Amino acid sequence: MGKSKGGRRRQAGAQPVVESVDGGLAELIPDRERARAWSLVIDGAPQSHVDLDDPAYLSFEYQRRLGHVIDLVAPPGRPLHAVHLGGGALTLARYIAATRPRSTQQVVERDGALVQLVRRELPLDPNARIRVRSADARAGLAKVPDGWADLVITDVFSGARTPAHLTSTEFLDDVRRALGPGGVYAANLADGPPLAHLRGQIATAAARFEQLALVADPAVLRGKRFGNAVLVASDRPLPVAELTRLAASDPHPARVEHGRTLTDFTGGAAPVTDLAAVASPAPPVSVFR
Repeated sequence: MGKSKGGRRRQAGAQPVVESVDGGLAELIPDRERARAWSLVIDGAPQSHVDLDDPAYLSFEYQRRLGHVIDLVAPPGRPLHAVHLGGGALTLARYIAATRPRSTQQVVERDGALVQLVRRELPLDPNARIRVRSADARAGLAKVPDGWADLVITDVFSGARTPAHLTSTEFLDDVRRALGPGGVYAANLADGPPLAHLRGQIATAAARFEQLALVADPAVLRGKRFGNAVLVASDRPLPVAELTRLAASDPHPARVEHGRTLTDFTGGAAPVTDLAAVASPAPPVSVFR
């Protein structure tokens, strides 16, 4: 492994790893700029980025925004009880383990073959308290003890769409059950014009939590393009000012909406129930080109 004045170069001869998993064709692609960093792509859709030498480094925009939420959930360095619904390459679990040592984490990832691939090729720190369970996200959440979690993160995509059963008030009822007092829920959502899914998800969260904030690229919020938005919810006041500052300082700055502005953004959308739930819209093919 060599180094240059401009930074670390990737390991000589590192080659992509391509393997079929339950969710499609998974590719682990070496980062050209970082020595032991990899991107996970499934069926052409980028899922995660991991730097094994620096697990506190977050490359993807939405993961940086979730990282800001993690940073603000509790005082810096304080261990968390965290639940991750959707594992990918375990990027955010690694981030919490690196930035908040002694945290205890549960990861629920339905794709057992993907879990095996990630564990083999991108091994976890053996000292990290991360338990990975291969199960459906909602079924795995049901096994979390009442009030156990400080933080629940949902980042689940099947065929680049969030499954319908993870979009409802009934699902959020179980999130609330798993959260302790003052716990925080964060969800990675994806939508494009006319933003009907995103508006419905905000209304759904508002029906179950007292405080909400949304972090997204301004172009996504204006319905100009398809993209990710991070929804944050809690029954305690959220650190909106700090979140706004962090989101604005990112390489790709994001805007934070909250309060009446966020309520108005929903446009009167109704909360989603299990009976009415549908998967999030599929992204346009052009998104991944």
